[in-house]
Amino acid sequence: MRKRILVTGGAGFIGSHLCESLLNDGNEVLCLDNYFTGSRKNIIDLINDPYFELIRHDITMPFYAAVDEIYNLACPASPIHYQYNAIKTVKTSVMGSINLLGLAKRTGARILQASTSEVYGDPLVHPQPETYWGNVNPLGPRACYDEGKRCAETLFMSYHMQNNVDIRIARIFNTYGPRMMPDDGRVVSNFTVQALKGEDITVFGDGNQTRSFQYIDDLIEGLKKLMEYDGKCTGPINLGNPEEITILNMAAKIIDITGSGSDIIFKPLPEDDPLRRKPDISLANKKLGWKPVTALDEGLRKTCEYFRKISDK
Repeated sequence: MRKRILVTGGAGFIGSHLCESLLNDGNEVLCLDNYFTGSRKNIIDLINDPYFELIRHDITMPFYAAVDEIYNLACPASPIHYQYNAIKTVKTSVMGSINLLGLAKRTGARILQASTSEVYGDPLVHPQPETYWGNVNPLGPRACYDEGKRCAETLFMSYHMQNNVDIRIARIFNTYGPRMMPDDGRVVSNFTVQALKGEDITVFGDGNQTRSFQYIDDLIEGLKKLMEYDGKCTGPINLGNPEEITILNMAAKIIDITGSGSDIIFKPLPEDDPLRRKPDISLANKKLGWKPVTALDEGLRKTCEYFRKISDK
């Protein structure tokens, strides 16, 4: 039977890909977004689908609908955007979770929380397994996002234990692909936009800090597998690519793929910026049979082509 699925943050980078995939699977999709970082352009091709409904709404306010599943993706996820209004970021994670968990409780819907690798902070354990509690500065400039997401996980688990709400928690590591915002301040979008413009590529710190990048298609597959898993699997479960790369090597790779003549320049590392980030995905592989399959060069070529296309318009 066709499921009625609510996707909050559905007009965003990840949300729009998820809405598209769920529709292709034959579901009915309710897309909620307040357009703080999302865009109608991301879901314009879905508007005329009779099983797609677009609703402008902020999840810090209650929302009522009869749904079978809820994907909570609503929250600014890049430092530029979540630090712009730190209080609003915390409210989105905390009050938004309370509102959506209340909806799940009333309707009996299964609900998935899009958490983040940022709950690990600047990790002292490498790679990071789900059992690691993290190393987070609760008073720093990133705390509004890090601690907001950590509190959201607490709320999800509390609703599950106290009210038997059917929950899933996904900890998402660095993700890239088409529909990223050109000005979101993330590594791949920053480097790609700068390279295509022939500008200097800005590397913070000495460039030897590492990240692990997964392509958007792999993440969407992981999110759906976690939601659809019928066994006991509340999470949290890491969804990311365990292949580690230095920021400096990523800059060189993007310069090569774009054919740019950009130089690399260095600026001071922002406060609390993690030095290493790599997921342990053994749990996702064991429980869900999931692992990323898109090679980094292949994903970067698709992403660069997207940014090239929108820059020509």
